[in-house]
Amino acid sequence: MAANSPLRFRDTITFAELGPKSQFTPRRPSILWARIEQSPRSARLPLTNTRSSQPAKSQASRASLPEKIGKYMIINEVGRGSTGVVYLSHDPYYGRDVAIKVYNVDTSGDENRKRIARKMFLSEAHMVGMLQHPNILPIYDAGEENGHCYIVTEHVHGARTLAAYCRPDNLLRIDDVVELVYKAARALHYAHSRGVIHRDIKPSNIMLTLDSDVRIIDFGIALVADSEISRIEGIAGSPSYMSPEQVQSIELTNRSDLYSLGAVMYELLTGTRPFRAGNLQKLLHQIVFATPPPIHTLRPEIPEELENVTAMALQKDPEKRYKTGLDFAAELTRVHQKLRAQYNRIDQQEQFSLLRKLKFFHEFSHGEIWEVLRASSWQDYGDAEEIVKEGEMDDRFYIIVQGRVGVQRHGKALGYLESGDCFGETSYVRGAKRTATINASGSVTVMKVSSTLLEQVSAECQLRFNQVFLRSMIGRLQSAERSS
Repeated sequence: MAANSPLRFRDTITFAELGPKSQFTPRRPSILWARIEQSPRSARLPLTNTRSSQPAKSQASRASLPEKIGKYMIINEVGRGSTGVVYLSHDPYYGRDVAIKVYNVDTSGDENRKRIARKMFLSEAHMVGMLQHPNILPIYDAGEENGHCYIVTEHVHGARTLAAYCRPDNLLRIDDVVELVYKAARALHYAHSRGVIHRDIKPSNIMLTLDSDVRIIDFGIALVADSEISRIEGIAGSPSYMSPEQVQSIELTNRSDLYSLGAVMYELLTGTRPFRAGNLQKLLHQIVFATPPPIHTLRPEIPEELENVTAMALQKDPEKRYKTGLDFAAELTRVHQKLRAQYNRIDQQEQFSLLRKLKFFHEFSHGEIWEVLRASSWQDYGDAEEIVKEGEMDDRFYIIVQGRVGVQRHGKALGYLESGDCFGETSYVRGAKRTATINASGSVTVMKVSSTLLEQVSAECQLRFNQVFLRSMIGRLQSAERSS
């Protein structure tokens, strides 16, 4: 779990609390989605923020922080909710930081909540050491102490969940979405082959690490073959991502998770969920009977092949979906190959190597460069091709990766910028217009950094980017003054 991504425990909701009885009432009486998910407040960091996004703890809160849980030394609190707390901790035996999720199963006055919390704990405790896959967050340990049950997982520094990239103004590149879903599909195939159905695949349960890798998290309501521990009564999951068979309380197979992953991909590509409704009953009805809006009507540049892959994953009939996560991943591989040919894009590792050599990135750590890479897109320009036009509004920063560009203002040539130079300072002023025209002088490769996506990177990376960018701008102004 990420130390800088606040987590919260979401309340349990039952049919009795939802008003009119749904026609999709399950065979057993309760519906729950008591999940851990990323707080909406953690999704955006102000561009100029140089402090932690966490609010300062009061002295009383600090005093209540336990020194140890089991053998683990507590560093700080990551998140808190009605069902428990998440801590960043240190394992002295292995010399590594870990995340500890503590369920308050014996302190809540709500007996139903206590029962569900304990079920979730037992389900995850049953998974200790069970799933060893690079794209599944490993569960290292579990235990009980002083009436509290806790789960110990890997701590992934700087990671955030895919929920941050589900807004229309903050979408990832199409080929990046394909790659991330591909990794998630393979990870699910691994889990399914070991008899585990996750049952709650959604953007906030898929983490993106600083090196663009994926971790599937939170197996609290997973179904495990031949295990009664995982049998939480009723329908379990997050409604917007439930498969039709989950909604109807029909026995689940691995294809239910693949449907949920298809819903996640739909949202990552479009910035909207496949189905939206004003109340739960209408939402469940849509999941069972309605067809989501075609992806190309929401984002026209999505290729037809990718839209077809998503549509197949979202088939109502499980038998018409992909049989396994490997089948899903194989289709995504074919789409990804076409996208790469279409974009003629350099591999990310090659991109990283190029950036490492640029003077702009000399002060950046490896992790910070990867963060900027994810917030950017690359584009090639031919000789004399216009990159930025004077008078237009644009919220992107530009860094020249290869080649040279010419700068003009009011039709007058002002000079040239070389590899490693940057431009686009008006992005710091909301609504400001470009003050110069930038044209390619020969073949040029430019990295465009979205100011919106840059708000998603760590505060440390933002500060580094701001310092280097502004220093470059100041240096350019001083040079212009000396030459005049």
